[in-house]
Amino acid sequence: MAADRRRRLVAVGIGNFMEWFDFAVYGFFAVAIGANFFPSGNPTSSLLSTLAVYGVAFLMRPVGGVVIGAIGDRRGRRFALMLSVVLMGTATALIAVLPSHALIGVAAPILLVILRCVQGFSAGGEWTGSAAFLVESAPPHRRGLVASVVPMTAALAVAAGAAAALIVQTTVPAAEVTAWGWRLPFLAAFPLTLAGLYLRMKLEDTEVFRDLRAQGAVVRSPIREVGRSNGKSVAISFALSAITVLGFYYIATYVTTFLVTTAGMPRLTALVVVAIGVLGYAALCPLAGRLSDRIGRRPVSLLGGAGLAVFAVPAFLLMGTSNPVVAVLGLVVFGVFEAMHNSTTTVMLIELFPAGTRSTGSAIGYNIGAAAIAGPGPLIAAALATAGAALPAVYLAAVSAVCTVLLWIFLPETRGRDLRPARRAAQQPITNA
Repeated sequence: MAADRRRRLVAVGIGNFMEWFDFAVYGFFAVAIGANFFPSGNPTSSLLSTLAVYGVAFLMRPVGGVVIGAIGDRRGRRFALMLSVVLMGTATALIAVLPSHALIGVAAPILLVILRCVQGFSAGGEWTGSAAFLVESAPPHRRGLVASVVPMTAALAVAAGAAAALIVQTTVPAAEVTAWGWRLPFLAAFPLTLAGLYLRMKLEDTEVFRDLRAQGAVVRSPIREVGRSNGKSVAISFALSAITVLGFYYIATYVTTFLVTTAGMPRLTALVVVAIGVLGYAALCPLAGRLSDRIGRRPVSLLGGAGLAVFAVPAFLLMGTSNPVVAVLGLVVFGVFEAMHNSTTTVMLIELFPAGTRSTGSAIGYNIGAAAIAGPGPLIAAALATAGAALPAVYLAAVSAVCTVLLWIFLPETRGRDLRPARRAAQQPITNA
């Protein structure tokens, strides 16, 4: 049993790592991508266009969440995970070989937008799909710890993306990085796609879904059922996602740009700072998940949200000093509260919904929050940075404050909930096995 659980962790973890490595690399090479696909005499204009495309991909996340989430509830969690990894890997490989604006003109940015939308569609099903698979497979008393694998591997992917960018920047001449060097990490991601797909194909679906199928209780129209029965849980998921995804994408894509363009830090130094800070955040995720197993999801989540509301601006002030050591400190402060909120959000998204609509409901709430609030985040942050170093954090602080107040009122405690289908739960008491 223990070996099977480790195999599940590795299979889901490597696929999730690949998904977010692809997303992170786009952010780290935003300037080079902008020069290739949105050429302009104003570098800031090219950068904003590139970040806008990043935001457009978020608009596809709810669509992908609905479609892949419904597939997860009807065809199984395993099938949904295989679909998401294939879509992300294919789109990433195509971005790596996509001709620039200089070669095919306006078709280049159009094709880039399309491929980014495919990535957004895939990402819409990956996070909650991975979470559903892991949480349903975990012992009840360790769900928080196991669920933390999702944000932890996403963070490790960001650190790996920073390392890949650092390697490219130090081994390829600057002019060549803009010309073709930025494509190398996208190409390197394709073998990870194959590995993730192979491992996920070897998995057996979760016992929860197998029980649903055995009982003939698979919901035929999970989207309709979510709308009819799970509206409150969707709204709570939206608020959780708004804080978590916005904070994570500040770390994953915007902080490097902020350190270079606003703080005036050399790009190589900025990449090292981000890699160190994100590794620290990754180490904090399982600690936060385990803490929620001990004292409950609600207090850890609320403390994380409140901490981001209060400390986001001070953290950015530290990062804006251009001192690498102080910037790392700012990232660590930021990461403590983001880890608390992200790790608990991941497990609560699954515990909030019944078995028959769990994949669909969690994906809808999570991805609408990601698209509406977090999607524009990097673009809003880049625009605000032109008026003051700490202003990008104001948006995050405001979102965190409003959502945390709402969650303090409406968020239930979900630790210990029975995740099995209702009939199975009634027949057999829950255990900590």
